Amino acid sequence: MSTTSPSEAREALESARRTLRVAIPDAGSRLDQHEEWFLYDSGDGWRELRVHEYADIFEIQGLYERVVNDAFECVSPDVVAGELMYAAHEAEQSPRDLVVLDLGAGNGCVGEALALRGFDELVGVDIFPEAAEAAERDRPGIYADYAVGDLLDLPPQHLRKLDQRDFNAMTCVAALGYGDIPPAVFAAAFNRVENGGWIAFTIKSDFLDTRDRSGFATLIGRLLEDGTLEAVIQRPYRHRYAIDRTPIEYTAIVGRKRGAIELGHLDLDD
Repeated sequence: MSTTSPSEAREALESARRTLRVAIPDAGSRLDQHEEWFLYDSGDGWRELRVHEYADIFEIQGLYERVVNDAFECVSPDVVAGELMYAAHEAEQSPRDLVVLDLGAGNGCVGEALALRGFDELVGVDIFPEAAEAAERDRPGIYADYAVGDLLDLPPQHLRKLDQRDFNAMTCVAALGYGDIPPAVFAAAFNRVENGGWIAFTIKSDFLDTRDRSGFATLIGRLLEDGTLEAVIQRPYRHRYAIDRTPIEYTAIVGRKRGAIELGHLDLDD
C-alpha cells in the first residue's frame, strides 16, 4: 500500500508531466498505431519508445499522460466512463451499485475517470506489473484491488482478488486488437460479469470491419447478433490524433450481458 496521499500523488504526477522533455515525429509521418514512436529525455540522453510499449512508459512518471493525453489528445477514458454512467442512470441504477472489473487497467486513467463519476468499487487487472505499480504511485486508492498477470492463467494470489467479488460491470478501454488483449482474454473477463451486468468497451472502428484479422469483428458481431450482448449505446468517436494529426476513430459500446461467451463464439476461423 502507498503511504502517499491522493493529493500528494496528483501533485507529483502533474509536476512530472509538465517537466518531461518529449519529442514527437514530424506531423507528416504516416505510421500505423502499433508503429508510432516518440522520444523522451531520460536524463542520460534521448530514448526512443513506441507508443504501445506500455510497461516501459508506465515506469516513467507522467510519460503516458504527457504523450497520450497531452500530445495525442486521447479522450477514451472519459468517453467510456461517461457513457457507462449515462446508461446506468437511464436504467435507474447508481454507479455506486456497480462493482467494476477494469480490464487492461494500465496506470489507472480509466479508473480515475470512473471514480470522478461516482463509481467507487473498481478492481483493475493488467498483464504488466509496471501498470499496477504506476496506478498505485499516481492514483493511490482508485482501485480497491489490482490483479496482475494473464487473465487466463493468473497466479493464485491474484486470482483470489477477482474470485472474492461479484462483478456486475466491466470496462475495457483502447486495449483490444494489436495483440494487447486477445479475444479469449476479453471473453474471460466478460464471463466474470453477472448476467444483466454492464459491459463497456472501446475498439478501433476498423476492428469491427469484417475484413479485420484481430478476431474482434467476428466475436463482437456474434455477441450482438445472438443477444449475448445487448447493446444500449454504440457510437463512433475520435479516440485521439495520430502522429500526422489525423483523427483515429474508435467505437464505444455499452451494453447488457445476457449470457456467457461460449467456445463457439471464439471459433473465429469459420
